[in-house]
Amino acid sequence: MLKDITLGQFFPGSTIVHRLDPRTKLVLLVGYIVALFTARWFVTYGLVLAFLLLAVGLSRIPPKTLLRSMKPLLIVIVITGLLNLFYTSGQVLVQFWIFRITREGIVAAALMILRITMLVCGTFLLTYTTSPIALTDGLELLLGPLKRLHVPVHELSMMMCIALRFIPTLMEETDKIISAQKARGADFETGNLLRRAKAMLPILVPLFISAFRRADELATAMECRCYHGGEGRTRLRQPRFLLHDFLALGLGAALVAAVAILRTMGL
Repeated sequence: MLKDITLGQFFPGSTIVHRLDPRTKLVLLVGYIVALFTARWFVTYGLVLAFLLLAVGLSRIPPKTLLRSMKPLLIVIVITGLLNLFYTSGQVLVQFWIFRITREGIVAAALMILRITMLVCGTFLLTYTTSPIALTDGLELLLGPLKRLHVPVHELSMMMCIALRFIPTLMEETDKIISAQKARGADFETGNLLRRAKAMLPILVPLFISAFRRADELATAMECRCYHGGEGRTRLRQPRFLLHDFLALGLGAALVAAVAILRTMGL
């Protein structure tokens, strides 16, 4: 299960999605999320899904990679779907004990599952096609105007970059610790919930120690390289908007406008 957590991983490539400016991809992600939460019915959801499939196809990221990333969230998706299925008022189709299934509940559960799945896939696609450094630079440039309000934009962007970068590292470290504990006879799969929670202590303690050790090593390495924040910092590659960036932004704006119009029409 831990190996299926691919958030923060970057798959290098030369596709048009990889070549997009990181600011473009961040703005497109925001527009995609707005369109996704604005969608009301299957027509608008289908339009957003078509946009996602187009982005996945152009990025050449294997669909099985995106679907595999959904495994750790499967329980959350199922619980959310069941809550919408059983507790949405409307025309009752089946009722037993305190649960009832309505026609509106079935539709709400299907749309909610579709929304969460598309939201996760779109977010993961951003990290798959954008390196952490490029993502940090794009976020810092987008939030640049907030520097006038003395907001530590560079520090916030750097923390986000480091957090994303260390997610795969921590998952790998956790997998090694679990394998080592199992080799010593630890059992994580039997017993009640309380026993399983106690069995996680031999994993959490060394994991926290390893995380703090890596953080200390990273801080020492940054200090040895005379890192002192964003003041006077230069970039090897200056991000700039090209023609395909403007075309992508136009496509994203058209998606948001189309979903908003279709929503007013009840679709």
